[in-house]
Amino acid sequence: MRYRHFKKRNKRRTKSSLKTPQLIGVASFFILSLTFFGTSLLAQNDRPVGDAYVSGGIGDARVLIPFLADDSASGSICGLVFNGLTKTDKDLNVVGDLAKKWQVSKGGKVITFELHKGVMWHDGEPLTAEDVKFTYDALMDPKNNCPYTASYSDIEEIEVLGSHKIRFVYKEPYAPALLKLGMGIIPRHILEGENLRKSAFKRKPVGSGPYIFEKWKTDEYIILKSNPDYFEHRPYVDRYVARVIPDQAVQYLELITGGIDTMGLTPYQYRYRTDTARFKEKFDRYNYLSHGYTYIGYNLADPLFADRRVREALSYAVDKKEIIEGVLFGLGEVCTGPFLKGSPYYSVDAAGYDYDPEKAKELLKEAGWSDTDGDGVIDKDGNPFKFKLITNQGNKVREDVATLVQRQWSQLGIEVEIQIIAWASFIDQFVDKKNFQALILGWSLPTDPDCYNVWHSEASKKGGLNFISYKNREVDGLIEEGRREFDTKKRAKTYKRIHEIIAGEAPYTFLFFPYATPAVSKRFHGIEPAPAGIGHNFIDWYVTPDERRYTW
Repeated sequence: MRYRHFKKRNKRRTKSSLKTPQLIGVASFFILSLTFFGTSLLAQNDRPVGDAYVSGGIGDARVLIPFLADDSASGSICGLVFNGLTKTDKDLNVVGDLAKKWQVSKGGKVITFELHKGVMWHDGEPLTAEDVKFTYDALMDPKNNCPYTASYSDIEEIEVLGSHKIRFVYKEPYAPALLKLGMGIIPRHILEGENLRKSAFKRKPVGSGPYIFEKWKTDEYIILKSNPDYFEHRPYVDRYVARVIPDQAVQYLELITGGIDTMGLTPYQYRYRTDTARFKEKFDRYNYLSHGYTYIGYNLADPLFADRRVREALSYAVDKKEIIEGVLFGLGEVCTGPFLKGSPYYSVDAAGYDYDPEKAKELLKEAGWSDTDGDGVIDKDGNPFKFKLITNQGNKVREDVATLVQRQWSQLGIEVEIQIIAWASFIDQFVDKKNFQALILGWSLPTDPDCYNVWHSEASKKGGLNFISYKNREVDGLIEEGRREFDTKKRAKTYKRIHEIIAGEAPYTFLFFPYATPAVSKRFHGIEPAPAGIGHNFIDWYVTPDERRYTW
């Protein structure tokens, strides 16, 4: 997630771009032919500079422009190439990034930022307040079709006050403003006048962050190199390599044979393949509740799912505890709504739909569904209850969940066809175009609970993240209210109510919060597990010369 102030240079953090919800489906990770061994450089605090961090993810990035990057693979690369005005530290507190300091006016409508001086773009040009204004003007330009525009719609004016000073004026107070202004800044001198959706920049970005874009071979790898002039300090790991390996079983083979340095282990791999002395000799394993959840989403524009009783029945018929024990091997917790479990915004009183197949049958009968012809499939008005359930290729957990819920729903007389689709096609041809009936996906959760981009009716428009077409006027009003409220207790009450309404309407079957279970080669030192995870201080990770595997 995000990081902390600049004064202690050896405590700086790299960035994640998860200030807004992003589709979880592609682990943000890390190929090419590298030469083994070599000499090392020494950074300011005598940590050696060198080696490469090579990881495996199930899918490729899509676009490397921060405010167009709505999947986790693209977002993670952008988080290393670009800087925002703000970010979050290891404890998820909002701190400065490009912003040296800021002042919020009384009433909260005006925020004035002073930028760090001397920050350079990767091509050597200075980064100024003009770049900041250009970025947010482009983000809010309708022709760029940014999926996060709603988070910035209350900005009334952006005023450049000097080369390193800028002011944002809001129409109304906006509680998540500081967090949302962590969006990566793009260079005006390169992109002014460009069509961002068609620009070559989206595959060859120039940023100001700790890593410089070097090479992208589609569906194979992305290579970044450390920025020797980075204003915090040069990252100690010299290359960051995101390798695309669509199959998690193949990823594991690459991990244990040295082809990659890290991966997110599947629950089975974590429990039964890696809990050995031999594995632990070479790798460190981590285990913590992830900032995201997995769900089954129903296309509410499909008449099959228009009746709330049908959606409730589908939720009652899913045994979440069986999924957590049988698919996750206990590495997860039940989810009932769209906020982080344990946060002030998550309602423990929301409908949880504990497994109750008899209740599900009653609801379906009330909604007019019964097996009138004795073929084992319930029907209504001569139409059988059949639909397709889709999910992305390469995620074994989701595939197993699909198989399990297919069996559980079949006990109600519902016939489900499972379709597994390659990630790029899954997003481009099905999700973005609302070309589905039901799907299994996941959302990463930002630190702030603002959920406009996923749950407000305005976000159901083309290009929005509300691709299930959920619309509720009360929820719209509460989301807008929550954005204006700065008092934490009052905000908590608002978001808990949103949670309860959404849970009651069952547009999703909320499934679980999975545990993150990354494994990382022991040759990487400086890892500090924290509420933000393990990647928050990646630029401080290092490899000693005698442990190095790669050099250039």
